[in-house]
Amino acid sequence: MLQFILKRLLIAIPTMFCIVLLVFILVHLTPGNPFEGEKALSPQAMRELLHQYRLDLPIWKQFFLYLNDLLHGNFGQSYKFLGQSINGLMFPDNMGGFWVTWRLAIYSMLFTVPMGLLLGCYAGIKQNSWFDKLVIVSNIIFSSIPPIVTGPIMVLIFAVTFRYLPASGWGEGDFKHLFLPILVLILAYMPTVAFVARGSIIEVLNSNFVRTARAKGLSNNAIIFKHAIRPTLMPVVSLLGPMFAGVLVGAVVTEQVFTLPGLGILTTNAAINRDYNLVLGITIFSSFLTITFNFCVDILYCFLDPKIKP
Repeated sequence: MLQFILKRLLIAIPTMFCIVLLVFILVHLTPGNPFEGEKALSPQAMRELLHQYRLDLPIWKQFFLYLNDLLHGNFGQSYKFLGQSINGLMFPDNMGGFWVTWRLAIYSMLFTVPMGLLLGCYAGIKQNSWFDKLVIVSNIIFSSIPPIVTGPIMVLIFAVTFRYLPASGWGEGDFKHLFLPILVLILAYMPTVAFVARGSIIEVLNSNFVRTARAKGLSNNAIIFKHAIRPTLMPVVSLLGPMFAGVLVGAVVTEQVFTLPGLGILTTNAAINRDYNLVLGITIFSSFLTITFNFCVDILYCFLDPKIKP
Protein backbone atom coordinates (compact mmCIF):
# COMPACT_ATOMS: atom_id res chain seq x y z
CA MET A 1 0.00 0.00 0.00
CA LEU A 2 2.82 2.43 0.85
CA GLN A 3 4.44 1.75 -2.51
CA PHE A 4 1.13 2.43 -4.26
CA ILE A 5 0.72 5.77 -2.41
CA LEU A 6 4.29 6.83 -3.23
CA LYS A 7 3.74 6.08 -6.91
CA ARG A 8 0.63 8.24 -6.96
CA LEU A 9 2.49 11.06 -5.18
CA LEU A 10 5.31 10.89 -7.72
CA ILE A 11 2.70 11.42 -10.43
CA ALA A 12 0.69 14.09 -8.59
CA ILE A 13 3.59 16.42 -7.68
CA PRO A 14 5.01 16.95 -11.21
CA THR A 15 1.45 17.18 -12.56
CA MET A 16 0.71 20.03 -10.15
CA PHE A 17 3.97 21.75 -11.09
CA CYS A 18 3.13 21.54 -14.80
CA ILE A 19 -0.32 23.01 -14.14
CA VAL A 20 1.16 25.95 -12.22
CA LEU A 21 3.74 26.58 -14.95
CA LEU A 22 1.24 26.36 -17.81
CA VAL A 23 -1.39 28.57 -16.15
CA PHE A 24 1.24 31.14 -15.13
CA ILE A 25 2.62 31.40 -18.67
CA LEU A 26 -0.82 31.59 -20.31
CA VAL A 27 -2.04 34.28 -17.91
CA HIS A 28 1.09 36.42 -18.29
CA LEU A 29 1.10 36.12 -22.07
CA THR A 30 -2.29 37.85 -22.18
CA PRO A 31 -1.93 41.19 -24.05
CA GLY A 32 -1.78 44.29 -21.88
CA ASN A 33 -1.47 44.47 -18.10
CA PRO A 34 -3.90 44.73 -15.17
CA PHE A 35 -3.40 48.48 -14.80
CA GLU A 36 -4.51 49.45 -18.28
CA GLY A 37 -8.02 50.78 -17.71
CA GLU A 38 -10.30 53.66 -18.45
CA LYS A 39 -8.23 56.01 -16.30
CA ALA A 40 -4.92 56.68 -18.04
CA LEU A 41 -1.83 56.55 -15.83
CA SER A 42 1.32 58.51 -16.37
CA PRO A 43 4.36 56.52 -17.55
CA GLN A 44 6.02 57.07 -14.18
CA ALA A 45 3.00 55.81 -12.24
CA MET A 46 2.73 52.79 -14.55
CA ARG A 47 6.40 51.93 -14.01
CA GLU A 48 6.00 52.18 -10.24
CA LEU A 49 2.97 49.89 -10.25
CA LEU A 50 4.67 47.32 -12.46
CA HIS A 51 7.73 47.41 -10.19
CA GLN A 52 5.61 47.12 -7.04
CA TYR A 53 3.94 43.94 -8.34
CA ARG A 54 7.15 42.58 -9.94
CA LEU A 55 5.62 42.72 -13.41
CA ASP A 56 8.67 44.50 -14.81
CA LEU A 57 10.84 41.43 -14.20
CA PRO A 58 11.48 38.74 -16.83
CA ILE A 59 8.70 36.15 -16.81
CA TRP A 60 11.00 33.37 -15.59
CA LYS A 61 11.95 35.44 -12.52
CA GLN A 62 8.30 36.23 -11.88
CA PHE A 63 7.50 32.52 -12.04
CA PHE A 64 10.13 31.45 -9.49
CA LEU A 65 9.17 34.27 -7.12
CA TYR A 66 5.52 33.26 -7.44
CA LEU A 67 6.41 29.60 -6.93
CA ASN A 68 8.31 30.50 -3.76
CA ASP A 69 5.26 32.39 -2.44
CA LEU A 70 3.02 29.49 -3.42
CA LEU A 71 5.13 26.98 -1.48
CA HIS A 72 4.59 29.15 1.60
CA GLY A 73 0.81 29.13 1.07
CA ASN A 74 0.70 32.70 -0.27
CA PHE A 75 -1.26 33.36 -3.48
CA GLY A 76 -0.02 36.96 -3.64
CA GLN A 77 -1.76 40.33 -3.73
CA SER A 78 -4.74 41.31 -5.85
CA TYR A 79 -4.07 43.80 -8.64
CA LYS A 80 -7.57 45.25 -8.54
CA PHE A 81 -8.66 44.92 -4.90
CA LEU A 82 -5.89 47.13 -3.55
CA GLY A 83 -4.46 46.11 -0.21
CA GLN A 84 -6.19 42.72 -0.21
CA SER A 85 -4.49 39.36 -0.47
CA ILE A 86 -5.74 36.59 -2.74
CA ASN A 87 -5.94 34.33 0.32
CA GLY A 88 -8.32 36.81 1.98
CA LEU A 89 -10.50 37.05 -1.13
CA MET A 90 -10.68 33.29 -1.69
CA PHE A 91 -11.00 32.32 1.99
CA PRO A 92 -12.76 35.21 3.75
CA ASP A 93 -13.56 35.11 7.45
CA ASN A 94 -17.27 35.35 6.72
CA MET A 95 -19.24 32.95 4.51
CA GLY A 96 -18.15 33.69 0.98
CA GLY A 97 -15.59 32.83 -1.68
CA PHE A 98 -14.39 29.25 -1.58
CA TRP A 99 -16.59 28.37 1.41
CA VAL A 100 -19.75 28.91 -0.63
CA THR A 101 -18.46 26.87 -3.59
CA TRP A 102 -17.22 24.11 -1.28
CA ARG A 103 -20.55 23.95 0.52
CA LEU A 104 -22.46 23.61 -2.75
CA ALA A 105 -20.06 20.94 -4.05
CA ILE A 106 -20.11 18.85 -0.85
CA TYR A 107 -23.88 18.98 -0.39
CA SER A 108 -24.49 18.05 -4.01
CA MET A 109 -22.00 15.16 -3.84
CA LEU A 110 -23.56 13.86 -0.62
CA PHE A 111 -26.90 13.57 -2.42
CA THR A 112 -25.63 12.68 -5.90
CA VAL A 113 -23.50 9.63 -5.12
CA PRO A 114 -25.80 7.66 -2.73
CA MET A 115 -28.98 8.47 -4.66
CA GLY A 116 -27.30 7.71 -7.99
CA LEU A 117 -26.05 4.37 -6.68
CA LEU A 118 -29.46 3.37 -5.31
CA LEU A 119 -31.35 4.36 -8.45
CA GLY A 120 -28.76 2.80 -10.77
CA CYS A 121 -28.61 -0.49 -8.89
CA TYR A 122 -32.40 -0.75 -8.75
CA ALA A 123 -32.61 0.01 -12.49
CA GLY A 124 -30.00 -2.65 -13.23
CA ILE A 125 -31.78 -5.25 -11.11
CA LYS A 126 -35.08 -4.37 -12.85
CA GLN A 127 -33.49 -4.29 -16.30
CA ASN A 128 -35.82 -3.34 -19.19
CA SER A 129 -38.52 -2.15 -16.79
CA TRP A 130 -40.10 1.30 -17.06
CA PHE A 131 -37.85 2.50 -14.22
CA ASP A 132 -34.75 1.28 -16.05
CA LYS A 133 -35.82 3.13 -19.19
CA LEU A 134 -36.49 6.26 -17.12
CA VAL A 135 -32.92 6.19 -15.78
CA ILE A 136 -31.51 5.85 -19.30
CA VAL A 137 -33.62 8.70 -20.68
CA SER A 138 -32.79 10.93 -17.67
CA ASN A 139 -29.08 10.40 -18.26
CA ILE A 140 -29.42 11.35 -21.93
CA ILE A 141 -31.47 14.47 -21.17
CA PHE A 142 -29.57 15.90 -18.19
CA SER A 143 -26.14 15.02 -19.57
CA SER A 144 -27.00 17.15 -22.60
CA ILE A 145 -28.25 20.17 -20.66
CA PRO A 146 -25.59 22.22 -18.79
CA PRO A 147 -26.30 23.87 -15.41
CA ILE A 148 -26.36 27.30 -17.03
CA VAL A 149 -29.55 26.17 -18.84
CA THR A 150 -31.05 24.04 -16.06
CA GLY A 151 -30.65 26.87 -13.52
CA PRO A 152 -32.93 29.43 -15.22
CA ILE A 153 -35.50 26.68 -15.90
CA MET A 154 -35.59 25.82 -12.19
CA VAL A 155 -35.91 29.52 -11.34
CA LEU A 156 -38.80 29.86 -13.79
CA ILE A 157 -40.62 26.88 -12.28
CA PHE A 158 -40.00 27.24 -8.53
CA ALA A 159 -39.37 30.97 -8.09
CA VAL A 160 -41.38 32.71 -10.82
CA THR A 161 -44.31 30.38 -11.50
CA PHE A 162 -45.01 28.82 -8.10
CA ARG A 163 -43.08 31.32 -5.93
CA TYR A 164 -41.97 28.64 -3.51
CA LEU A 165 -38.28 29.58 -3.41
CA PRO A 166 -36.12 32.70 -3.87
CA ALA A 167 -34.78 33.19 -7.38
CA SER A 168 -31.29 34.19 -6.31
CA GLY A 169 -29.08 35.30 -3.44
CA TRP A 170 -27.35 33.56 -0.55
CA GLY A 171 -29.41 34.82 2.38
CA GLU A 172 -27.93 33.17 5.46
CA GLY A 173 -27.12 29.98 3.61
CA ASP A 174 -30.50 28.58 4.60
CA PHE A 175 -32.42 25.74 2.98
CA LYS A 176 -34.54 27.98 0.74
CA HIS A 177 -31.53 29.67 -0.84
CA LEU A 178 -29.48 26.47 -1.15
CA PHE A 179 -32.17 24.19 -2.54
CA LEU A 180 -32.22 25.32 -6.19
CA PRO A 181 -28.42 25.54 -6.71
CA ILE A 182 -27.93 22.11 -5.17
CA LEU A 183 -30.85 20.68 -7.16
CA VAL A 184 -29.26 21.95 -10.40
CA LEU A 185 -25.94 20.26 -9.56
CA ILE A 186 -27.67 17.02 -8.53
CA LEU A 187 -29.61 16.90 -11.80
CA ALA A 188 -26.38 17.50 -13.72
CA TYR A 189 -24.47 14.53 -12.24
CA MET A 190 -26.80 12.06 -10.51
CA PRO A 191 -28.18 10.54 -13.77
CA THR A 192 -24.61 9.76 -14.85
CA VAL A 193 -23.82 8.02 -11.56
CA ALA A 194 -27.08 6.06 -11.86
CA PHE A 195 -26.31 5.07 -15.45
CA VAL A 196 -22.79 3.88 -14.60
CA ALA A 197 -24.05 1.95 -11.55
CA ARG A 198 -26.80 0.39 -13.69
CA GLY A 199 -24.34 -0.88 -16.30
CA SER A 200 -21.95 -2.11 -13.63
CA ILE A 201 -24.48 -4.15 -11.67
CA ILE A 202 -25.89 -5.67 -14.89
CA GLU A 203 -22.39 -6.82 -15.81
CA VAL A 204 -21.75 -8.19 -12.32
CA LEU A 205 -25.08 -10.06 -12.17
CA ASN A 206 -24.26 -11.74 -15.49
CA SER A 207 -20.75 -12.77 -14.39
CA ASN A 208 -19.66 -16.37 -13.74
CA PHE A 209 -19.25 -16.07 -9.98
CA VAL A 210 -22.85 -14.83 -9.61
CA ARG A 211 -24.09 -17.75 -11.73
CA THR A 212 -22.16 -20.06 -9.42
CA ALA A 213 -23.74 -18.43 -6.36
CA ARG A 214 -27.20 -18.92 -7.88
CA ALA A 215 -26.38 -22.53 -8.64
CA LYS A 216 -25.53 -23.02 -4.97
CA GLY A 217 -29.02 -21.86 -4.05
CA LEU A 218 -28.23 -18.41 -2.63
CA SER A 219 -31.14 -15.98 -2.58
CA ASN A 220 -31.15 -12.85 -4.76
CA ASN A 221 -30.74 -10.59 -1.72
CA ALA A 222 -27.70 -12.53 -0.54
CA ILE A 223 -26.16 -12.43 -4.03
CA ILE A 224 -26.74 -8.68 -4.41
CA PHE A 225 -25.66 -7.50 -0.95
CA LYS A 226 -22.86 -10.00 -0.26
CA HIS A 227 -21.34 -10.52 -3.71
CA ALA A 228 -22.50 -7.91 -6.23
CA ILE A 229 -22.32 -4.57 -4.43
CA ARG A 230 -18.54 -4.35 -4.00
CA PRO A 231 -17.58 -4.96 -7.66
CA THR A 232 -20.46 -2.69 -8.69
CA LEU A 233 -18.92 0.18 -6.72
CA MET A 234 -15.58 0.14 -8.56
CA PRO A 235 -16.65 1.90 -11.81
CA VAL A 236 -18.59 4.43 -9.75
CA VAL A 237 -15.57 5.13 -7.54
CA SER A 238 -13.39 5.67 -10.61
CA LEU A 239 -15.97 8.23 -11.75
CA LEU A 240 -15.77 10.26 -8.53
CA GLY A 241 -12.51 12.07 -9.32
CA PRO A 242 -13.58 13.60 -12.66
CA MET A 243 -17.07 14.16 -11.26
CA PHE A 244 -15.73 16.17 -8.33
CA ALA A 245 -13.85 18.41 -10.77
CA GLY A 246 -17.05 18.75 -12.77
CA VAL A 247 -19.06 19.61 -9.66
CA LEU A 248 -16.57 22.36 -8.72
CA VAL A 249 -16.79 23.85 -12.21
CA GLY A 250 -20.56 23.40 -12.22
CA ALA A 251 -20.79 25.11 -8.83
CA VAL A 252 -18.90 28.13 -10.20
CA VAL A 253 -21.35 28.34 -13.14
CA THR A 254 -24.35 27.79 -10.87
CA GLU A 255 -23.19 30.61 -8.61
CA GLN A 256 -23.38 32.95 -11.59
CA VAL A 257 -26.98 31.92 -12.30
CA PHE A 258 -28.10 32.34 -8.68
CA THR A 259 -25.76 35.28 -7.87
CA LEU A 260 -24.07 33.50 -4.98
CA PRO A 261 -20.95 35.04 -3.37
CA GLY A 262 -18.63 32.15 -4.21
CA LEU A 263 -15.66 31.60 -6.51
CA GLY A 264 -17.89 32.14 -9.55
CA ILE A 265 -18.18 35.90 -8.97
CA LEU A 266 -14.47 36.13 -8.14
CA THR A 267 -13.53 34.23 -11.31
CA THR A 268 -15.62 36.52 -13.50
CA ASN A 269 -14.23 39.68 -11.88
CA ALA A 270 -10.68 38.36 -12.10
CA ALA A 271 -11.02 37.57 -15.81
CA ILE A 272 -12.63 40.94 -16.65
CA ASN A 273 -10.12 42.95 -14.59
CA ARG A 274 -7.06 40.93 -15.67
CA ASP A 275 -6.30 40.21 -12.03
CA TYR A 276 -3.55 37.70 -12.78
CA ASN A 277 -2.96 36.57 -9.22
CA LEU A 278 -6.65 35.98 -8.55
CA VAL A 279 -7.02 33.95 -11.76
CA LEU A 280 -3.90 31.98 -10.84
CA GLY A 281 -5.04 31.42 -7.26
CA ILE A 282 -8.50 30.13 -8.19
CA THR A 283 -7.21 27.93 -11.03
CA ILE A 284 -4.29 26.46 -9.09
CA PHE A 285 -6.31 25.79 -5.94
CA SER A 286 -9.11 24.15 -7.94
CA SER A 287 -6.52 21.97 -9.71
CA PHE A 288 -4.96 21.07 -6.35
CA LEU A 289 -8.35 19.99 -5.00
CA THR A 290 -9.02 17.91 -8.12
CA ILE A 291 -5.64 16.15 -7.91
CA THR A 292 -6.07 15.56 -4.18
CA PHE A 293 -9.54 14.10 -4.65
CA ASN A 294 -8.30 11.86 -7.48
CA PHE A 295 -5.48 10.72 -5.19
CA CYS A 296 -8.00 9.78 -2.46
CA VAL A 297 -10.16 7.98 -5.03
CA ASP A 298 -7.14 5.96 -6.21
CA ILE A 299 -6.47 4.83 -2.64
CA LEU A 300 -10.14 3.92 -2.14
CA TYR A 301 -10.10 2.02 -5.44
CA CYS A 302 -7.05 0.12 -4.20
CA PHE A 303 -9.05 -1.08 -1.19
CA LEU A 304 -11.98 -2.16 -3.36
CA ASP A 305 -9.89 -3.95 -5.99
CA PRO A 306 -7.10 -6.10 -4.48
CA LYS A 307 -5.74 -6.84 -7.98
CA ILE A 308 -4.18 -3.40 -8.31
CA LYS A 309 -2.29 -3.58 -5.01
CA PRO A 310 1.51 -3.69 -5.45
